[in-house]
Amino acid sequence: MSVFKEPEPAKLIIGLFMKETELFAEVFSLLEKSFGRADMVGSWFDFNYTSYYDEEMGSPLFRRMVVFESMISQYGLAGIKKTCSRLESRYETDGKRRVNIDPGYLLASRFVLATGKDYAHRICIGEGVYADLTLIYKNRDYTPLEWTYPDYADRRMRDFLLKARAKYLMDRKRAASENTYDS
Repeated sequence: MSVFKEPEPAKLIIGLFMKETELFAEVFSLLEKSFGRADMVGSWFDFNYTSYYDEEMGSPLFRRMVVFESMISQYGLAGIKKTCSRLESRYETDGKRRVNIDPGYLLASRFVLATGKDYAHRICIGEGVYADLTLIYKNRDYTPLEWTYPDYADRRMRDFLLKARAKYLMDRKRAASENTYDS
């Protein structure tokens, strides 16, 4: 028989990509207002994996990752995706996005992205939002799956997520020790 328990808290990670990198500071400020303080911000890297976004956003595109300090409930991912979509629309020009904001969460065992696009490997988590199992952790690394987007399979991205994982594990250990006391 299954024993049901609350899922462990997750580390919120948001990826942004854009052509106009000067937009980052303003969007970053809005993200912190929405989700709390960030404790890791990755370096910029080019986003030359696909031409899918070229017509809408132009090129070249650049990606930057943000890891937030507070833990989130895994149940909250759909609402976070909706908030990020509203932020994206604030930066539309003539119906075209100038920034793409991709929220996800990280656990010790996996990295999950939220998307509005259904596909065979994605699970609906409510509000028209799907969870995409993007990477799994095994053999001391995040491992891409056959459907993993090329930018998330990139070694630079996986190295960044390994650092985020180390921070996540440290935060979980600290939280566990703060909740433990001697009787």
